Amino acid sequence: MKKQQQRTMWAVSATLVGTLVLSACGGNEGNAGSNGEAGANEADGPTAISVMSHFFTPTPPAKDNPVEQRIEELTNSELDIQWVSANNYTEKLNVALASGELPDLVFINDPFTPTFRTAVSQGAFWDLKPFIDDYPNLKATLTDTAWELTTMNDGNYGIPRPRPSEADSFFIVRQDWLDQLGLEQPRTADELYEVMKAFKTQDPDGNGKADTIGYAGYLNPTDMGSMGLFEAIFTGATGTAGGSVLWKDVDGELVFTALLPEMREALAYMAKGYQEGLFPADLASMKVSQVRELFQAGGAGLIAEKSGAFETYTKPMQELFPELVMTDLVPLVEVNGYNPKGAGFSGMNAIPKTVSEEKVREILDVYDTWVTDEVFKLHSEGIEGVHHTVENGEVVLDADKIQADGISSYNQIVYVADPYDSSSKEWFPEDAQALYRDIQDQKEATSVADVSIGLYSETAQTYQPELLKELQDIKTKIILGTEPIDAWDAYIEKLQSNANFVKLAEEMNAAYQAR
Repeated sequence: MKKQQQRTMWAVSATLVGTLVLSACGGNEGNAGSNGEAGANEADGPTAISVMSHFFTPTPPAKDNPVEQRIEELTNSELDIQWVSANNYTEKLNVALASGELPDLVFINDPFTPTFRTAVSQGAFWDLKPFIDDYPNLKATLTDTAWELTTMNDGNYGIPRPRPSEADSFFIVRQDWLDQLGLEQPRTADELYEVMKAFKTQDPDGNGKADTIGYAGYLNPTDMGSMGLFEAIFTGATGTAGGSVLWKDVDGELVFTALLPEMREALAYMAKGYQEGLFPADLASMKVSQVRELFQAGGAGLIAEKSGAFETYTKPMQELFPELVMTDLVPLVEVNGYNPKGAGFSGMNAIPKTVSEEKVREILDVYDTWVTDEVFKLHSEGIEGVHHTVENGEVVLDADKIQADGISSYNQIVYVADPYDSSSKEWFPEDAQALYRDIQDQKEATSVADVSIGLYSETAQTYQPELLKELQDIKTKIILGTEPIDAWDAYIEKLQSNANFVKLAEEMNAAYQAR
């Protein structure tokens, strides 16, 4: 199906969803049904819901944010949201999971970690599969793929946050810098390296200073972060475990990508780039927010991002560089014939078993109303007179106020996906919308999905954390130059004789063949 057809279908669906409303009903029927204004459980008073989620904006929305108040009014809820920076959300989540002190609705950023799987196997979360059919608005936002991939132990222990599968985060280049230096967009790893080197050495911003680098990337102590894209363009595989590419289908069999010679090439490539100063000097300690700030300040010519997020970059950048336009930021179509495809979801919201069944249904009632167009559009438009005005029937957004109030952060709790939403927003300039959507259409021909999503291995429950830590440790040392590339060869030889690894690979392949 063509993209424009998909977009039209989504728009029609959104309109229909916007006309669906909920009536207040008690017991097990307290969900969707009759016509009326949006709202849930009105006869029973507002539903109090504690929530834990992450945010990417400079600051999270304030409790007295008018958007949150309006969401509460329309969904008949009282929200108590604990916003946690995306920089340390995993750490906070693991602490909460270990303590068992969880809110009513908790965002699970990676539902396939051994920590969450163990909690599920111990009965810590509700299986929502028996409930979902009673909430048609909510169910309509979920693709079959997202629902199937998040199934574990024959149940669904969270509500996937839908995302378009195309136009996943990939290399974004400063087109104006390419033009300044007379360079073409890179299509191979070698061309990408030369572009990054030129951005480092040839004064792409023309200020006469040696103050730019190639790529605003980062490594975390526990994962590859955005540097994982270099693994991907060499191996041709997409991964989800801590920014690393773990598995690839090779002739119908899952192969652990660390065993591929291309992984060694990727590490040597990154080590050379770090030595030549193409990446941040403090690569291993950079936070997501710091990487974004580096790029926004004009310090790097490439970053990993989705073009649908460009407004958060162009607004602060235009204060420093008034001549910059949105289309100066351009997603690369592919590198080495590769670009990643998303899973159709990004994390999920789970409800712990400490919540009663009655309240589970009340929470789903609220969710079912929240996804309707009347409520969800608040995430982008905000409140009339505060975040936008209406002129001649057209909504005119106050982008500065929208960003200051961080209202897009509510997308981290509830989201309704447009097929082009990772690429473009309807309020982007028309030339930007056309460019980014066209690039998404081009990407579809070569995008690669993670074939291992949702596969279950019993050995992974205990061994994978140790494996990922070892992998990240040796990768980081090689990239930073504290270990030679030969250390990788020694590690891989040792790994292949590890009984736990052999068993893990066997179980993953068995699960893959069963699927």
